[in-house]
Amino acid sequence: MIRPVEIDSPANPRIRAAVALRERRERDATGLTLVDGGREARRAIEAGVEIETVFVCRELLASEDADVASASLGTARGRRLLVEVGSRAFEKLAYGDRSDGIVLVVRPRLRTLAELDLPENALVVVTEDVEKPGNVGAILRSADGAGADAVVAAGGTDLFNPNVIRASVGTVFSIPVAAAPVAEIAAWLRAHGLRTITARVDSPTLHVDADLRGPLALILGSEAEGLSPAWQGEEIESVRLPMEGTADSLNVSAAAAILLYEAWRQRRHAPVAAASTQSP
Repeated sequence: MIRPVEIDSPANPRIRAAVALRERRERDATGLTLVDGGREARRAIEAGVEIETVFVCRELLASEDADVASASLGTARGRRLLVEVGSRAFEKLAYGDRSDGIVLVVRPRLRTLAELDLPENALVVVTEDVEKPGNVGAILRSADGAGADAVVAAGGTDLFNPNVIRASVGTVFSIPVAAAPVAEIAAWLRAHGLRTITARVDSPTLHVDADLRGPLALILGSEAEGLSPAWQGEEIESVRLPMEGTADSLNVSAAAAILLYEAWRQRRHAPVAAASTQSP
């Protein structure tokens, strides 16, 4: 049985240490991050994420997910120091008015490329320099929903930013994630026989006309900079999304969702990919 520590002051050192994890420098130094919210906490526990500390405000446990997460702590992985906090102290920890009365401090697992175990006909999402937490979280959520096998980040993406965890609704814990330099990712994709398809506004091929079956990597760049020259070459295909209005591109997370679910549609209705790497 976990013996709780009781805290009421927002200035308590345990509270301050947890709040410091909102800063990337502290997360990088400790390997820890914050999970705020009932669904997010439940999914972290169900995924077997290592838990260091649990902050619970009983009077604010406001959802079924939060109740299930709280009840599951006895079987959760990690040291699991339980800290019961008053509402004043919890307000210091939580993000805005969406709190469910539970915040975890966890040690998430960021895999290396070598640790990713891809199935046959794998579907992988690669992001390059996508840094906005809302976009990163939404891409992870779509990747999870469409059944992608991994998300790999290149550049400055902070996959375990607390706001990424919140925007992904905890699905960052349910899909394998890794980070590596662009050159290593490109070599890894070739070594695993994954076709590479980039999203480009000037591509002659609409996404619905491309073959998105078989072993495949979808490459998405930041809205500000797009993709680097590393993702150019004869062996790299490209697609574009139709833009019939005045805007010339979509938000990167919206583009990811469209491409992922088009890949899901093609794979579901015609799962055997053509031998050719060219669009049908």
